[in-house]
Amino acid sequence: MTLSFVLDPPLTDALRTQLVALWADVTNAGGAVGFVAPVSEDDVRPIADATLAGVASGVDQLLIGVDAGRLVAVLFITDNRFPLKAHWRVLKRVMVDPAGQGRGHGVALMREAAQVAAGLGLDALQVTVRDGHGLDRFYRRLGYREVGRIPGALRVGPGDDRDELLMWLDLRRPAEALGEARPQPQDAALTTGSTASSATSC
Repeated sequence: MTLSFVLDPPLTDALRTQLVALWADVTNAGGAVGFVAPVSEDDVRPIADATLAGVASGVDQLLIGVDAGRLVAVLFITDNRFPLKAHWRVLKRVMVDPAGQGRGHGVALMREAAQVAAGLGLDALQVTVRDGHGLDRFYRRLGYREVGRIPGALRVGPGDDRDELLMWLDLRRPAEALGEARPQPQDAALTTGSTASSATSC
């Protein structure tokens, strides 16, 4: 099947339900996307609703990947809400369906996000990564570089503090922004990351 992308789709009840289910699946597969497994959809829903409120307000943007009518990839392009940082955005909750592992959806999603950002005239993108998952290697292959690290910023459990990594993509350097990453078996789960920044995303 072919993966197609939609920027800022209508926030229907069906889409919200699919997004919450995907978020829970990615977390329970080991993804670093704001929770620590195990979680239920009920656990995820309040955070998902708050995140989607930023999209509904027009401040943030939602990028989804669809395969045969099914939601398989998601990330949020979030505004910094600060005038001096209006020239770049943060990618949050980078998520790919664990069932699609090995199909290169993670790479495709991140490349699409870079193209969207470049089309918006942005200078750069940032992803925040939870250390200990190896996600920084995934982002490095796509042209991101580590520009900061906060030691022990994320407490994922008793006695288990993880560093928070700040990864940066300079969109003013086309070769860097496009990257030369090839799909790898681990790309799909940004289970990854979120990752979700994850991916990606913590």
